[in-house]
Amino acid sequence: MRIAVVDGQGGGIGSVVIKKIRERYGESCEVWALGTNAIATAQMLKAGANRGATGPSALCYSVKKVDVIIGPISIVIAYAMMGEVTPEMAAAIGESPAVKFLIPLTQEPVHVVGTVKEPLPHLVESLVSEYLSELIDKRA
Repeated sequence: MRIAVVDGQGGGIGSVVIKKIRERYGESCEVWALGTNAIATAQMLKAGANRGATGPSALCYSVKKVDVIIGPISIVIAYAMMGEVTPEMAAAIGESPAVKFLIPLTQEPVHVVGTVKEPLPHLVESLVSEYLSELIDKRA
């Protein structure tokens, strides 16, 4: 299974996600770090991603090649992350046939009704142990 983790700014959310995936699944999944900037990509690679790519062109190409896309909800909002998410990036993620797991954290004026405010470690634990494991178990 090929998983893309998308993040921007400092790559903090993506790094936490990748560390948890590696902790739970080891090398059984291929993880791609797709950063909106080089710092985010570098941080996610340090966290254990197999491959990394940066910027709109690389992201738009890569999201067509993965089974799962994980990131903060900002990755599907044009001009989010202080403009780092281009409209093309948001559209490419939305149009990708990959299953998308979006973490309801954003600095944008967007509120996802029905979600409970949880700290990042709790959200990532739920993502990896419930949602992602369900998908991986189906493929095994």
